[in-house]
Amino acid sequence: MTEAAARRVPGTPCWVSLMVHDMAATQDFYGALFGWEFKPGPQQLGPYARALLDGQEVAGIGQLPPDRQLPIAWTPYLAAEDVDATAETVRHRGGTVGVGPLDAGEAGRMAMASDPAGAVFGLWQAASHLGMAVTGVPGSVVWNELVTRETASVATFYRAVFDYTEEAVVSADFDHLELCLEGRPVASVHGVGHSLPRDRGSHWMTYFEAADVDEAVERLADLGGHVVQPAREGAHGRVATVADPEGARFALVTSRKA
Repeated sequence: MTEAAARRVPGTPCWVSLMVHDMAATQDFYGALFGWEFKPGPQQLGPYARALLDGQEVAGIGQLPPDRQLPIAWTPYLAAEDVDATAETVRHRGGTVGVGPLDAGEAGRMAMASDPAGAVFGLWQAASHLGMAVTGVPGSVVWNELVTRETASVATFYRAVFDYTEEAVVSADFDHLELCLEGRPVASVHGVGHSLPRDRGSHWMTYFEAADVDEAVERLADLGGHVVQPAREGAHGRVATVADPEGARFALVTSRKA
């Protein structure tokens, strides 16, 4: 599932970003966990670095202003042909645009938005920065899933903004669907009903590929992270839900090979 950076179809997850209080400590954590190295990125919203895996850009980590008490969370960016027009559609369909649209230097144009259920996502109109240069290899993003109370109304929102088609996922979790573009699944929506954590509400979950989930979970604990849900067999492989030292949750998965 390695994918070279290319201009993505609008609605395709193209980048993930994390805003934290202690950028240096966070870089140390993910560097040790995934083998990432870092280089400076656009500074429009404050200090920001791009994470490199074997020289390929895979994610971003930025510094929160000291006075901002925002939830620490990995945020997916969805590709947009025209961020300003897409942001307008988000508003018209009941979502909120919290930041932007604004230029990120030569890299592109971005906005931060949330859907009607409150899940935060970014919009990215690529210029020089096309997004993730590689996906699906250990240390890189392999999947993004929206965890929400029920899928129907929120899927209507995303379909209106991005022209997704939907495909039901046959699983024990009945309220589960995939969002597809050009016939290919690009993300999923999982309705968990009353199991939705009250302290978090609806949220996007980023899945990072791991060569060996159990070994990665052990390493994460040694580095100061913690396990939210221990490793278990999932529909697509062995998966664990974890959190970094500042509390940002993400999933580690060893994908089952087709």
